[in-house]
Amino acid sequence: MEYVDQRDGGYYVAGTRVSLDSVVYAFLKGKTPEGIQSSFSALNLEQIFGALAYYLANRPVIDEYLKRQEADFDRMRAEDRARRPEFYARMEAAKRVFAETGHLTLEPR
Repeated sequence: MEYVDQRDGGYYVAGTRVSLDSVVYAFLKGKTPEGIQSSFSALNLEQIFGALAYYLANRPVIDEYLKRQEADFDRMRAEDRARRPEFYARMEAAKRVFAETGHLTLEPR
């Protein structure tokens, strides 16, 4: 049985919209297959074990793919920050308020 599909420029658990990235990152953070399943209820344990076996069998290729994905994400985040500096300034201010008070109050724009 095939457990991973490559489509739309990415890797997905076969027959689902769950990215292999999501399963692998959870695994690398120490989640058990059962813990991964609790986060992705669309997957059964067979699919999770199969996806992890695929990752381990193809680790160099998938690790390189993940690095490219991270670089693309970082680039897009930087571009968005440059386009919307006011939004990000407000978000940072909200984070500071939350860190100091434990709750968030939204100020009118």
